Amino acid sequence: MRILFSSLGSHGHTYPLLPLAIAAREQGHDVLYAVDPGFHQTVAELGFTVVDAGLSIWAAFRQANELHGTPEFRREMLRQTAVDAFGSVLPRAYLTDLEPVLEHDKPDLVVFEIINPGAGLAAMRAGIPAVCHGFGKMDETLVPEAMSDLFLEYVTELGITLPDGHHYGLGSPYLDVFPPSLQDLSYLADVDRIPMRPIPFAEPGELPEWVAGHAKPLVYLTFGTAFANPDVLGTAIAGLAHLDAEVLVATGPQVEPSALTDVPGNVHVLPWVPQADLLAHADLVVHHGGAGTTVSSMAVGLPQLVLPQGADQFRNAEIVANAGLGAQLVGEEFTPDAVHEVTRKLLQDNDVHRAVAGIAAEIAEMPHPDDVVPKLVELAG
Repeated sequence: MRILFSSLGSHGHTYPLLPLAIAAREQGHDVLYAVDPGFHQTVAELGFTVVDAGLSIWAAFRQANELHGTPEFRREMLRQTAVDAFGSVLPRAYLTDLEPVLEHDKPDLVVFEIINPGAGLAAMRAGIPAVCHGFGKMDETLVPEAMSDLFLEYVTELGITLPDGHHYGLGSPYLDVFPPSLQDLSYLADVDRIPMRPIPFAEPGELPEWVAGHAKPLVYLTFGTAFANPDVLGTAIAGLAHLDAEVLVATGPQVEPSALTDVPGNVHVLPWVPQADLLAHADLVVHHGGAGTTVSSMAVGLPQLVLPQGADQFRNAEIVANAGLGAQLVGEEFTPDAVHEVTRKLLQDNDVHRAVAGIAAEIAEMPHPDDVVPKLVELAG
């Protein structure tokens, strides 16, 4: 069987799909992966056939700004820029690029991630079965109303009718990697929901030698690949530095490690770490609330302190805090003193440790991607 996977070009949108794509390839299926050039090397090294499609999120933001006569980035327009980029620019780009690919390569199935519905629309227009791959809690708050309204205008323009109440998932069968006890199952009641265990993915890399044998608690700090800056990293480090713990910081591509000065000896700053491997050794994760880091931390049973900066991170922070899996510090609450006090308590909180062990056990009972691939074969007919 030939399966085309497609995601937006970012770690948070691409990585969640890769374990299933790998499982499909390992079971003998022909896997094509459609994404913008920024992630071609990643998917090519996994043995997939690369399909050039869409454009980067930042390129989409520039095009969205140009709609308003402001090609340069303006923070006060960020919300409108995001609405235009995710509601119109990106869906149109992916549909336009994928329609000739689907005609030429004729995949039996298209798997698209929830924020890349343009790939799903292309499949619908080609008469190819499509499956939506989620990466977090699915409810009415996932996509802002202005964004879904703009996207539905495009759907109407295409002459496509979606089931009532559906937009980005297109009413397609839904691969759900979120633990059932935290999911809004009523929201998914009228689609074919396929539970699947989230498998943390990281590109190959080496961890520092001391990580495997660390004697003190290990705290991992990351603000992901898009939301890190020296100020937020510095504030978090100032709070973590005085813990009786080792702190490993991944600055991400936006920040040079040298930008963080006066770092004490128990704080180890690196530009990147293979996060999926590191999580197996950590005792606490302090992060921005990206869906990938949030769910991966749940999967390995780690307490979390979430410091949300934008996008879906605030809702993820609330989910973590409300489920007793950790805590959140939002806006002016995010200070060095608060970070220190909250992380000190989380490392010792037996209730939190019981809660994260429980959610990890629940996730472990979800079907592995290896077991889901045959379901894809069924859906392809």
